[in-house]
Amino acid sequence: MRVPGSGRPAPRGGLLAGLLLVVLVALGGCGNSEPTLPEATRSAGGDVGSVSTAADGFQEITLETGDDYVFTPDTFTVAPGQVRLTVRNTADQLTHNFVFTADTGPVPIAEKIPVLAPGESKTIEFTVSAPGDYPFECSFHAALGQVGTMTVSG
Repeated sequence: MRVPGSGRPAPRGGLLAGLLLVVLVALGGCGNSEPTLPEATRSAGGDVGSVSTAADGFQEITLETGDDYVFTPDTFTVAPGQVRLTVRNTADQLTHNFVFTADTGPVPIAEKIPVLAPGESKTIEFTVSAPGDYPFECSFHAALGQVGTMTVSG
């Protein structure tokens, strides 16, 4: 290849440097390491994670989730009866949801929070009577470990 108008051969240094850059970028994406997830920065405190009984008899629990792909707390225990569960999304960026994992608990719990935008808080109410473990998840991020378990005491 020649430099237009000069009759001289085109320099190859730029082409080789460009090819080297493409190869390095491609190889950099081929690692076998797991993605690094942000550390959980929240801890249960205040009304988060404590099961209390309201005047109307509902057991109340508040969970938090944020930009770190975890529920705080990720486990809690209730007695058989009525439950009022609130999920608060303290994230700046991530949208979450809350569902009981299908086909995993003693009986299905259909109530769910389909979408929870950053800064939102939503509440669901349901009744549980069968003792056992009821796994729950953010179905958007379950593969990243955003799961937990509600235990109903027997």
